[in-house]
Amino acid sequence: MKNVLDRSLLIAALALALTGCGKNNPKDVAQTWLTAFYHMDADPALKLSTPATRNLINTLSALSGDIPADKQEELNKIKVTIKDVKENGDNAAVTYTTTEDPKKELTLNLVRQSDKWLVQFTKTDLGNQMDSENMEEEPLADPASTDTVQPAPAEAGQ
Repeated sequence: MKNVLDRSLLIAALALALTGCGKNNPKDVAQTWLTAFYHMDADPALKLSTPATRNLINTLSALSGDIPADKQEELNKIKVTIKDVKENGDNAAVTYTTTEDPKKELTLNLVRQSDKWLVQFTKTDLGNQMDSENMEEEPLADPASTDTVQPAPAEAGQ
């Protein structure tokens, strides 16, 4: 009798755990997808992506190849914070920040297909992210630098 009770409790706990993990709302989908994306863990991201987004992720995965362990540890430290979720019918826009640049708010778009929220991430979205990351890495020009072009002095009498 004790085994039956133990099994029943185990099954009930497992069922509760599985239903809790199966939340399909824009916020939870975005949190899971973004974490996987920033950690370069393609499998969870693929499961929550539209077909076009899956193609993009597969291409990015193929281009990135194997990531060295030290770089992977660094990527795994990135945290994503969801700031806002705006639903409009079968579309949603999720505003978020990352620990890489907490002041920079980015947007992730989701669509509802067959009653499931999926991420719709495009090359344009990727470019926007890369532009915002590269902007911080580029040094500002030093006005006193000799490499800058100086305007020609004005001629007398003009």
